[in-house]
Amino acid sequence: TQEPAPADTAPAAAAAERRRRPRAAALAGIAAVVVAGTIGAVALTAHLTSRDADVRDRPAAAASPAPGAGKRADGRTASPAPSAPSPSASAPAGAGAGTSAPPAPSGSGSGPTPGSGSVPGTPAGDGAVSGTPVKVTAQPYTWESPCGQHYLIEKPPSEVGPPPLERDAPAWVAASRAVSAGEQYVTLTLQGSGKETVVLDGLTVRTVGKHVPLAWNDYAMGYPGVGCGAGVPTRSFTVALDAARPAVVPAPDQPDFPFKVSESEPEVFYVKADASKYDVSWYLELSWSSGSRHGTLTIDHNGKPFRTSGLGGRPGYEFPLGGDGWVKAGTTS
Repeated sequence: TQEPAPADTAPAAAAAERRRRPRAAALAGIAAVVVAGTIGAVALTAHLTSRDADVRDRPAAAASPAPGAGKRADGRTASPAPSAPSPSASAPAGAGAGTSAPPAPSGSGSGPTPGSGSVPGTPAGDGAVSGTPVKVTAQPYTWESPCGQHYLIEKPPSEVGPPPLERDAPAWVAASRAVSAGEQYVTLTLQGSGKETVVLDGLTVRTVGKHVPLAWNDYAMGYPGVGCGAGVPTRSFTVALDAARPAVVPAPDQPDFPFKVSESEPEVFYVKADASKYDVSWYLELSWSSGSRHGTLTIDHNGKPFRTSGLGGRPGYEFPLGGDGWVKAGTTS
């Protein structure tokens, strides 16, 4: 005879069954996730494989000599992507069409332009400059004597005005475009620009051009029959422009360099340059020193060299006192 099962067997079996169901559901869920992941990976691999094939095919389409559509790996037509315009290489950012950047400032410096008492950074004709203790004023059309001064002019006598007074000579020379002939008498006024004493060490001649004498007419200043005497002032020098190396030479019995000047004690030099064989362009250089400082001033006529030409046997003219025009030289009594 079989004994009956204990009364609590059925409830225990039911409880065990309930415990097995959640584990089965969890295992089924895990299996489903694994399967889905595997399927996704397979699908992603297939997608990447198809995309790689498409990418490999695109360069071949872009390299085609004829612009337009290319063929993709799947056989469909692929439209070429539009290219973005490249920015202009010459226009700066924000500039409009045709705008160019401003040119860079020149870095090349120019040397000093010769001027009356000029130094680097000094306007021509002005020697009173900060840092330069001496200033020079040049008068290139003064006369040793009125009758001794001649000018060459490329004009007939009918087009030349009467000889000027000495003080009006610069304007007359400029209007006539005249060139000093035979000799040129330059007056230099030198003065210190401060209280310190400045030593003038020397005066040098520089020539910038020598040519044959000008083939122009010769006009004498002054009036025949009028006294033309003149004394020789102190501080007088001569320059022979025909020489291979012209030099400033003191007149006989005149003192030579060095000289001293200050603001209250100026000096006046008279330089007579003569030429007979050449048409010479020239200027002067003044060497100075003051204490531990020293320098050189260029002396010319408003930034241009002086110019003196030999007469070269040119036709000469003079203007009689009380006359109304130029006549050939030597024809007046």
